[in-house]
Amino acid sequence: MIEVSSDDTGVRLPLRVQPKASSCRIVGEHAGSLKVAVTAAPEAGKANEAVIKLLAEALGVSKNSVRIVSGHASRRKIVHISGVGVEQIRKLGS
Repeated sequence: MIEVSSDDTGVRLPLRVQPKASSCRIVGEHAGSLKVAVTAAPEAGKANEAVIKLLAEALGVSKNSVRIVSGHASRRKIVHISGVGVEQIRKLGS
């Protein structure tokens, strides 16, 4: 199960990112995190931008609502997403 936490403004979500994948997609749950694959390379913030875009589109929120809180240079990241609930996140992982 994905370990999502919520606060007054949205949710915090742990991610496992696979850069340089063949397609941008949400893979599913992986060791308590949501696994996402992006085609961008992990250089100059390109993979981070792709992750933000993918999550924003999947959840129907603006890219400004998705913010990387930690793990900017790591495959393991924590993101904060404003304006969504825990149930919306859990549906992504299934």
